[in-house]
Amino acid sequence: MSHTWKFFRSGGFDQVQVDSGADLLALRELDQKLWVALSCPTHGIEFDARTLAMIDSDTDGHVRANEILSAIEWIGRLVKNSDGLLCGSDRMALVELDDSTEEGAQILASARHILKSLGKAEATEITLDDMADIEKFVAALEFNGDGVISAKQIGNEAFRGAVEDIIKCAGSVVDLSGEAGINEEIAGKFFGEAKAYSEWYAAGEADAAVLMLGEHTESAVAAFHTVKDKVSDYFTRCQLAAYDARAAVPLSRSAEDYQLLAGQTLSSATAEVAAFPLAIVAAGKALPLGDEINPAWQAKIAALHAQVVEPLLGRKKSLTVAEWADLCGKMTAFETWQTAKPATSVEQLGVARVREILSSSTKNDIDNLIAQDKEVEVEVKAIRSVERLLRYNRHLAELVNNFVSFRDFYSGKRKAIFQVGTLYLDGRSCDLCVKVEDAAKHAGFANMSGICLAYCELVRNGGAEKMTIAAAFTAGDSDFLMVGRNGVFYDRAGNDWDANIVRIIDHPISIRQAFWSPYKKLVKVISEQMQKLAASKASSSDDKLINAALDHSKAVVAGQPAPAPKPPFDVGKFAGIFAAIGLAIGAIGGILASIVSGILGLKFWQIPLALIGLMLLISGPSMAMAWFKLKRRNLGPILDACGWAINARVRINIPFGTSLTGLADLPQGASRSMIDPYAEKTALWPYYLMISAGIISLAGLWYYGIFG
Repeated sequence: MSHTWKFFRSGGFDQVQVDSGADLLALRELDQKLWVALSCPTHGIEFDARTLAMIDSDTDGHVRANEILSAIEWIGRLVKNSDGLLCGSDRMALVELDDSTEEGAQILASARHILKSLGKAEATEITLDDMADIEKFVAALEFNGDGVISAKQIGNEAFRGAVEDIIKCAGSVVDLSGEAGINEEIAGKFFGEAKAYSEWYAAGEADAAVLMLGEHTESAVAAFHTVKDKVSDYFTRCQLAAYDARAAVPLSRSAEDYQLLAGQTLSSATAEVAAFPLAIVAAGKALPLGDEINPAWQAKIAALHAQVVEPLLGRKKSLTVAEWADLCGKMTAFETWQTAKPATSVEQLGVARVREILSSSTKNDIDNLIAQDKEVEVEVKAIRSVERLLRYNRHLAELVNNFVSFRDFYSGKRKAIFQVGTLYLDGRSCDLCVKVEDAAKHAGFANMSGICLAYCELVRNGGAEKMTIAAAFTAGDSDFLMVGRNGVFYDRAGNDWDANIVRIIDHPISIRQAFWSPYKKLVKVISEQMQKLAASKASSSDDKLINAALDHSKAVVAGQPAPAPKPPFDVGKFAGIFAAIGLAIGAIGGILASIVSGILGLKFWQIPLALIGLMLLISGPSMAMAWFKLKRRNLGPILDACGWAINARVRINIPFGTSLTGLADLPQGASRSMIDPYAEKTALWPYYLMISAGIISLAGLWYYGIFG
């Protein structure tokens, strides 16, 4: 390794320090085991999306280490001074571009061309603002290098009509201008199909048996096939009648069949009428071509006579079975030719239009335009490369300091790219907020971070915009963090969102919380038990009162004397119970007396130490467990669950965690009045009760000889 690196230690691990352009260009030499991240998603982070799309060369939605290295190498070849890349500037002086290479010279020429088109030919630098309308600029070019030509860019009316016909038949692609156009593939498809269709049609024209009626052949064949099956059915029935004279009547349909139609409203379109034979069946009978035809088929038989029979056989009043067989034979050549017809989309234009396009210079003109468009592909790419250069110059160093190292995150100078904003809730501000797609899925892995996370659903603009975040609470306590609580979230753009907690991953937040946790739990248990006891007693009293009133009411209604009152409380009966209670109170008093006597037996200065030791004995295990968990807090699982590939143990120790969550404090120098006009009045009886209990305790201690 030829490069000398500098590292800084933060988060419990060493991170590379990129302070110069040389450091940036030498990153390929740095072992990737020393990188903090190896991959990050292109969405859900606070970073320029277009820059990420440019770096994401395989467009898979993730930026990986090798793609960042490729981006660094590319821009490193184009600038003279790589130190300028660390400034994060959105502008670049033209003199800083290295035009000693072909690519560099092309990009420099494109930059000057862009400035000239913007009316800034004398400018010495180009900015990202100059590239704001790059898409419009490229789209406005006559040729934009995408290999697509649109009909609108063609001035010649005949040529434009041919291109429009090609689009109608073979489809289109969208040009950079947004207009529908054709490319080399579409043009090749059209002309290939047009040639095949024209050659097939020419083969039919060369055979007199195929197009026996010239241009009217196709419509004649259509008229023939419309009635072919029905005419064949008629002649078959007549042949059966010749075979057996008895068949003629039933094959012409019986009187009963006509009776079934008698009650209907009939027309030539009635399906039952169309099902009857074409004409009355008789042995050896020809098919009449006039009024004797079934009404449902008269129009179609008339079309057959006009388009097929008369042109091929002459005008006739009837058609014999032999003549019908002759017509069927004449259609065979056409039908065989039809089966060889290629499947194309150009048939809709008609053979005349297809041949017109093929015989014109349309194909050569299209090829020339496509070639001219492709000739400027390099220039247009260079125009896009100017934008790419400026975006890398502005954002690449920032990405490195949030990917190779987490310098932005640990320095505290600015937010890391995964910090999407600040959540204000429960008197705190949480700066470590990450965007998540699925809270349940994210929580399954993020739980291993050891960080207290509150998942919040965010909405703004009346619910038109929605987002979900995971906010890390790293200072204070979790006493009032609960599902359903509301807060306000400010994103990096300053927009405010309504926040609602939908899920919580509970982990220790602070040592202070762990210290008071046992006492809070004890108070909570005692409070809950007392509330349960009070509720039970109140419910029991209410039930007794209600039952007594009901019994009395029933007795009065029934005309019976009211039930006798219950006998008075028998003290003797419950003497054993009172004795047991007394023993229990005595035992508790003895324990308390032992504790108090032990404390009072100490010297005066030892008593506070004993009390502190007692409190540590109670809170110590909870504090120790919390301390170990807080030491192991790791940002990695939170980011991994968001799609990152974190390569290091990104620790969040107690001091750094405290800095990520701000607690509510009065401003420095602020004054505060301690007078609360609505404060609850302090009752004196609890103090009297405590004094009395103290006196009784001292009397008890004296009685047992503690002070003797």
